[in-house]
Amino acid sequence: MTFPNQYVTIEKCAELYGLTVNAIRQYKKKGQWREKIHWIKAPNGRIFIIIKAIDAWIEGKRA
Repeated sequence: MTFPNQYVTIEKCAELYGLTVNAIRQYKKKGQWREKIHWIKAPNGRIFIIIKAIDAWIEGKRA
């Protein structure tokens, strides 16, 4: 997929990839999606998903 933005919210990621918000939170909690690799926390505390890393994860590649 090609996106104009490098980062999206958890909700947008769920919508784009057909995942639930809860599934994404579980990937984070279990360490399958790691901070600064698959997601980042903005200065305001909001979580953003790194699209390129999720594409690589889906394809079974390293981010």
